[in-house]
Amino acid sequence: MDSERIAWTRDEFETQLRAKGAAYHIHHPFNVKMNSGGCSREQVRGWVANRFYYQINIPLKDGAILSNCPDRATRRRWALRILDHDGFGDQAGGIEAWAQLGNAVGLTRDELWSLKQVTPGVRFAVDAYVNFARRAPWQEAVCSSLTEMFAPQVHHDRLASWPEHYPWIEPDGLAYFRSRISLAQRDVEHGLEVTLEHFRRREKQQRALDILQFKLDILWTMLDSIEKAFVQ
Repeated sequence: MDSERIAWTRDEFETQLRAKGAAYHIHHPFNVKMNSGGCSREQVRGWVANRFYYQINIPLKDGAILSNCPDRATRRRWALRILDHDGFGDQAGGIEAWAQLGNAVGLTRDELWSLKQVTPGVRFAVDAYVNFARRAPWQEAVCSSLTEMFAPQVHHDRLASWPEHYPWIEPDGLAYFRSRISLAQRDVEHGLEVTLEHFRRREKQQRALDILQFKLDILWTMLDSIEKAFVQ
């Protein structure tokens, strides 16, 4: 057998997946600028308004995964993601927490929900992600969610740097970032469990890496579009 086609062990495969973090949007010039205090109020508001389009589409993406998944046990665990964002009972959820961030940076609720500041590039990228989740096998859509492996660091960075660099932002508005640190870890454990079990042959493992790169490209493209609209 060609040595290039020998499947990685689970540990080796996970290492390959985690190595993709080098392309995470935490390294995008706009994000570096924002976390170092280099963005104006208008630029921060532009980012919040555009990222909101991604936030409100997360439950649609997760609902698409559920609709394609025949495994009840997986659906029971994955459904928590929709509740995390849409809210349930007395829990307002992540979308409302992001709306709170919008208010903290000076966006009215009507401005945020109107989506008028959402750039065509951000809309196209987010819609492409949702459409992928609708059409791909559910295990592939689950794999695409693994960019969450790299998310806790970006949340930590914002919580550490924003109060110093942007004291005009109301502290309560940062609640979304605090909440996602623990939730992302829970979600990563499940996503990795599915991915490591399903993608076991070398060609399928490479497919998983390509899927994860696709999602990384989605997030990077969003920042490209935001940077062009609000910086350049």
